[in-house]
Amino acid sequence: MIAGIDLGTTNSLIGVMDSGFPVLLAGENGSRLTPSVVHFPEGDAPPLVGASALRMRALDPARTVSSVKRYIGRRFGELDAAERSAPFAVERARDGGILIGPRRLSPEQVSAILLGKLRSDAECTLGIEMRRAVITVPAYFNDARRQATKEAGRLAGFDVERILNEPTAAALAHGLDRGGERRRVAVFDLGGGTFDISILELHDGVFQVVSTNGDTRLGGDDIDAALVSFLHSEWSVPHDDALLLARIREAAIGAKHRLSDSQDTVLRLPFASGTSREMALDRAVLENLARPILARARPCCLRALSDAGLAAGEIDDLLLVGGATRMPMVREFARDLFGVDPLTDSNPDESVALGAVLQGGILSGQVTNALLLDVTPLSLGIETFGGLMNVLIPRNTTIPVKAGELFTNAVSGQSAMQIHVLQGERELARDNWALGRFDLPFVPAPKGGARVGVQFEIDADGILRVLARDTATGLEKVVEMKSAVDVSDEAVERMISESVEHAFEDVEARRFAETRQKSADLLGAVRTALTKADALLEPGERDRIEVLAARVGAALAAEDAPALAAANLALDESTRDLAARLLDQAMETALKRRGIL
Repeated sequence: MIAGIDLGTTNSLIGVMDSGFPVLLAGENGSRLTPSVVHFPEGDAPPLVGASALRMRALDPARTVSSVKRYIGRRFGELDAAERSAPFAVERARDGGILIGPRRLSPEQVSAILLGKLRSDAECTLGIEMRRAVITVPAYFNDARRQATKEAGRLAGFDVERILNEPTAAALAHGLDRGGERRRVAVFDLGGGTFDISILELHDGVFQVVSTNGDTRLGGDDIDAALVSFLHSEWSVPHDDALLLARIREAAIGAKHRLSDSQDTVLRLPFASGTSREMALDRAVLENLARPILARARPCCLRALSDAGLAAGEIDDLLLVGGATRMPMVREFARDLFGVDPLTDSNPDESVALGAVLQGGILSGQVTNALLLDVTPLSLGIETFGGLMNVLIPRNTTIPVKAGELFTNAVSGQSAMQIHVLQGERELARDNWALGRFDLPFVPAPKGGARVGVQFEIDADGILRVLARDTATGLEKVVEMKSAVDVSDEAVERMISESVEHAFEDVEARRFAETRQKSADLLGAVRTALTKADALLEPGERDRIEVLAARVGAALAAEDAPALAAANLALDESTRDLAARLLDQAMETALKRRGIL
């Protein structure tokens, strides 16, 4: 078995071929995306990798290494000022190379730690040793950077079968080789640290790279840096406050992500260096900051088109790859440049990894041209708090397939989670078919404190296996359900017909259930805050809050959805200042305990 690996600047992924199908594997936290971050604790303690390291980036930036892909295979003299002034140490090695982080490791050694984490997670999931791998790199990586990536794989214990260009991998994953017609495809790959543009010609399953161009110093990290610089100026942050700068960077990244879906957002830094900071930010401001950075991609694209002997209008398909392409302005930029709407039916974060898995399948002989596949006739999911259906595998998904998600406890002191497996298309759990249920115990925790990963796997025979694992203890249960595919056509048609017939009332029922849950959470938080906040309350504030809380309770009892939503909003807004004061107090207490204040 050959693993396919996308060693990314921001996130990394690993997958394998399973029953003739590419499957990306989830790590211990239940996510297929492993943040490409390594934290080195003081002393000789083993490094933290992935999500746990990412959480440390704002708390201990000097000991947390990220975006290592920008350094791999390069010489110290090639680095610009920004790359040398990273939050972690970046030094010249004796041979002119680069040493990074508190333990002064080469970028290859740090990358090997990331790859070792992916390998360990894969071996834990599959129960077998993983030795062989295909690893992707930007098409514009030179030979030194390719060899350095291969060396990182070797240090992690892999036999690297092939170094695969990311655009080719993305095209392979997208299935653009299907069909006999000749197509010209532009693969626009803007990741966290690098940019690639490749023009491919596909015909009868043959991939030919006609031209490629790019910039290995252009990516989402540069947009993050521009936003951090803007916030640094707006908030008059001291240049030597590394911890505050790290917190601003995390807030900036979060805001950038939110602005891909919303027109505006609010950045908040509670009790940062003695004061709380808050700023409203709209998409237009972010796009003004990002525009000159994105403009650097234009000459690369024009050169790639020129080298291919093509004009923009002669491109048949435009494929977007990399997390930064989720930004609306990036999609518009690529569409205007190439004169064609981008394809949107693939996950830009996962397509490269899937292509690497498929390449591994080709090398191992697992991928053939004749494969009979079935699909899931109805959606599969579990019941979540409030009686809602949470879909893990949508209907018409090709099998075999795996999918998972991380869930938490909805009630403080809860000691077990019931996994109620459902099949159907309705919004409420009660309106779908139950395939089975079982309980997974865990150590009692405060609300939101437990983490349970749930994974659905459907094999080629349509048998559904459900795995639930407590991420804290590793305790897990695997339960085999009845066939998720063997459903009569009449039953499927009836379920789909009912979902259409009741669509509007189902949506309203889901909205009310979600609003009701928000009300319960809000009332509980308000009661706790009023109990703790006697000294922080302003004159008359308690009475105003209690009146608004009573209105929420009345609307909840009356099951009046519009009134409940309005009451929630009013109560939320009235307690916002109190919540900020409580958070400031908690932060101040914590910092005093640590001797910082």
